[in-house]
Amino acid sequence: MLVTLFYEYFMTGLLAVGGGLATLPFLAQMSARHPDWFTLSDLADMFAVSESTPGPIGVNMATFVGYRTGGFLGAATATLALVLPCFIITLIAGKMVEKWKQSKSLQNVFYGLRPAVAGLIAAAGWTVIYAAIFRSAPWPLSGLAGAVNLPALILFAAILTLAMLKPLKKIHPVAYILLAGIAGIALKL
Repeated sequence: MLVTLFYEYFMTGLLAVGGGLATLPFLAQMSARHPDWFTLSDLADMFAVSESTPGPIGVNMATFVGYRTGGFLGAATATLALVLPCFIITLIAGKMVEKWKQSKSLQNVFYGLRPAVAGLIAAAGWTVIYAAIFRSAPWPLSGLAGAVNLPALILFAAILTLAMLKPLKKIHPVAYILLAGIAGIALKL
């Protein structure tokens, strides 16, 4: 089990270019391959907890899944496996970028990577939105594909709107997370 855990998170760390949010599509696929580790609903919960705790999202999620599947040793294995590729690549890339920082080819590579990473993050965002709003729905709304969790949709729209308003952009994300947690408690009472 630890070998599989190491392999899955090493490959995620190796291929998830763009940081913690870029790991979400890989984690969504991992949940399909290993539903005994976590489900898409668990992924949405892990994302919410990871966003509200200190540290990188991907590392927090790897540590959680590793602990859940293999205790302390599983947590250490998954966390190490996720960060090891980054550590190795950073050592190699640091030397190369310093040597070739004026290279037009390297600048073109970064030009291509930026939209690809943005697309991966958008896909990850959709995975979380789908799990939070559609997969957790208590009742179906006619005219929409599947079921919609109306309170979750309203809360999502409210937080998105507040976070996009120019005067409120300076508010720390933790305030929105706390607000959403309080709203979740109130909605469930």
